[in-house]
Amino acid sequence: MKKIVAILFLFLSICEGFTQGKIDGFYRGSGNASTSLGLGYEDTPNYFVGTEKSDIGRTLFFGSAFVAYGITPDFDINTSLPFFVSNDKLRVQDITLFLKYRFYTFEFENSRLEISSGLGFSSPLSDYETGGLNDIGQRATILETRGMFHYHCNTGWFLTLQSGYSFKFEEVPNSFPLTFKAGRAMSKWYYDVWYDYQNSSGGIDYRGTPPPQNFKEIGVDYHKAGGTIYRPLGQDFGIYASFSYTISGRNVFQGAGYGIGLVYNFSMK
Repeated sequence: MKKIVAILFLFLSICEGFTQGKIDGFYRGSGNASTSLGLGYEDTPNYFVGTEKSDIGRTLFFGSAFVAYGITPDFDINTSLPFFVSNDKLRVQDITLFLKYRFYTFEFENSRLEISSGLGFSSPLSDYETGGLNDIGQRATILETRGMFHYHCNTGWFLTLQSGYSFKFEEVPNSFPLTFKAGRAMSKWYYDVWYDYQNSSGGIDYRGTPPPQNFKEIGVDYHKAGGTIYRPLGQDFGIYASFSYTISGRNVFQGAGYGIGLVYNFSMK
């Protein structure tokens, strides 16, 4: 079952419209790998200028390639690369590499509690523009730290809580993330719902002072929620659909995002 459901946090965690934590609570197992290719659409009719809601909107098409590999039963590595279509231009954003390690498991009669940590690094692959509402990021190099509690019942129900700190180099403000996820992982189906929060350490507001603005210094906060549903199509393939909604925030678009994708699991033993 782990091999089937482990990838279900996958590609949208690094896209602005979809976030549900940088790591998930499932491990692939030694020598097992997962790949995913996803596509999505974001419809955001409002933008928070600072914390004031405006009627500035945009639509955005995006996707991502994702690969994960189990080095040991308790140690995973994954990498992801998102791409966006904005103003009829295809642009690659930031590549991300993440290591995840499960260092303790508490066993109960009908459940278990696992404690994991993660360390990640991301950096832009292209010199994309910053300074407009159609930008795809802040072109930041980021060092990510995460701690995670994952509670899993024998019936498949689970709860996951993770947090940490994002150290962003150059002028981009650091940020504090928090993600809560609940769902059920079974052999035939997987589904979850999640809530994601980010708070930046200061930073300036869009259209704020002083002018002219350095858009890499903008602070981005948000409250987001969403869900995922996954269905295997055989031993190795599966499909998923995702939904997210940005509820409120600071210097962030408000609206819905929709995603679909294909997953392929295989063993490299």
